[in-house]
Amino acid sequence: MFTGIVEEAARVARVLAEPLGIGLEIESPLVAADAQLGDSVAVNGCCLTVTGTRESRWIKFDLLRETWVRTSFRFATAGSRVNVERALPANGRLHGHFVTGHIDGTGSVEVFEKRGPDWYLRVKPPAELMRYIVFKGSIALDGISLTVAETSAEHFAVWIIPHTYSMTSLGERTAGSEVNIETDLLAKYVEKLVIS
Repeated sequence: MFTGIVEEAARVARVLAEPLGIGLEIESPLVAADAQLGDSVAVNGCCLTVTGTRESRWIKFDLLRETWVRTSFRFATAGSRVNVERALPANGRLHGHFVTGHIDGTGSVEVFEKRGPDWYLRVKPPAELMRYIVFKGSIALDGISLTVAETSAEHFAVWIIPHTYSMTSLGERTAGSEVNIETDLLAKYVEKLVIS
């Protein structure tokens, strides 16, 4: 379980085609300092398992083909920035919202522009996800806990404060970029209970 509060904007070191899948290695000094094999780490909002560490600076993950296809990792290259968050400790504070690290899909950035001191970000998600996205509801984009500021039939928007913009990988996003989306877990359970 995660909170959507990014601890570090790390760099992709390598994306490796391996016999049994895809390897992803990131340079993440803060998170790597105490990372252990088997730890869960959210990378751009996707819950991944640590499968290797090196020099207390690099962390390796093995990606399922499903993860590669469903997330924005398929666009990752050496040098790309990624948002990293360690799992929430049982005695930790929940600063954002409950984020599972299970990506629902990717959305296309339609508008990302500075408006006054803040940034306006509008995203077009897969149509089937819009039913889970509500005005003033929680959403995670690339692992960042955000509040939905507006919705329409086909897209939604959030506002980004300068701190979030500077401390995350959002500075590399432009119109046309893909972002990982995790909708609010509560909406999915409510839907299941109502339909069942």
